[in-house]
Amino acid sequence: MATLAVDVVIILLTTGVIWIGSGWLENASERLATYYGLPEVVQGSIVTAIGSSFPELATVVVAAITVNSLELGVGTIVGSAVFNILVIPALAGITTAEKIEANRALVYKEALFYMLAVSVLVITFALAVIYYPVGGVEYLAGNITRPLALVPLGMYGLYVFIQYQDTADHESDDDGSDIAIGRQWGLLVAGLVAILIAVERLVHSVDVIGTALGVPDFIMGVTIAAAATSLPDAMVSVRAASEERGIASLANVLGSNTFDLLVAIPIGVMLVGSTPINFSMAIPMFAVLTLSTVLLFTALRTDLALSVIESYGLLAAYALFVVWVVLEALDVAVDLLPT
Repeated sequence: MATLAVDVVIILLTTGVIWIGSGWLENASERLATYYGLPEVVQGSIVTAIGSSFPELATVVVAAITVNSLELGVGTIVGSAVFNILVIPALAGITTAEKIEANRALVYKEALFYMLAVSVLVITFALAVIYYPVGGVEYLAGNITRPLALVPLGMYGLYVFIQYQDTADHESDDDGSDIAIGRQWGLLVAGLVAILIAVERLVHSVDVIGTALGVPDFIMGVTIAAAATSLPDAMVSVRAASEERGIASLANVLGSNTFDLLVAIPIGVMLVGSTPINFSMAIPMFAVLTLSTVLLFTALRTDLALSVIESYGLLAAYALFVVWVVLEALDVAVDLLPT
């Protein structure tokens, strides 16, 4: 128990370091986007999103290399995506106590492309089960190979191309001449290094606690690691909403999730070459993620804004999700997550 207590403290400390490092990374990313004259939706959905998603990307890479468990990384991605969709917009709406404004480009382009990203990853997992099945287990599982990982990566390439078209037609009104470009690149690199070091320790402690308690890596990723790595996204979006930049706030959420699903997981696969995935456990989680996205999409489409009441509704939905996952881990709920 003393060892587990130490690992809990390590998780708390590394979460703080991830928060600080992400702050450097995100501030530098925003200033660099301003300096290079990118439109607001591109700042939120690509530049800032990649910066705030780096903890999840680092978790996938570190989990795959150090503890040989991509499922921990995949669980972190899925759990973080649910957290981003339900909690971050809710916190932004509750903190500002005002409606978070959206627009049609955000609702129809960003949200719908994100739903497409979820579908592409599910199809990739299904192809793994069909063509590279894992035998000797009591649940559906398949090996995700490097060729299969190219499918979601190719979809992200399409996403970047679409955003590039927006950038090509955009003329920025922001004056970035006073931005110290060298200092911002330095802060960006410092943030990356801090996050990498912290995530390595975080993944190790989460793996130790999960092994000691007999909790599957996927569940530990969905809960503990996901919450720790999602804090930077929450910080960025809440701050953007408080500055009345609701579009950037929501675009960061959708852009972060798109990057996590289409890039972070495939990169982990590309590093290890091939990895088994528990299809029977992943798909119920993707169903929850899809339902969460539908809830957010519906809330945003009403008056093209997210109200305070709708924010509390999203927060309640996440609370139900956490309760369900905990009950599943304790074998109390219906066994929808086979281990």
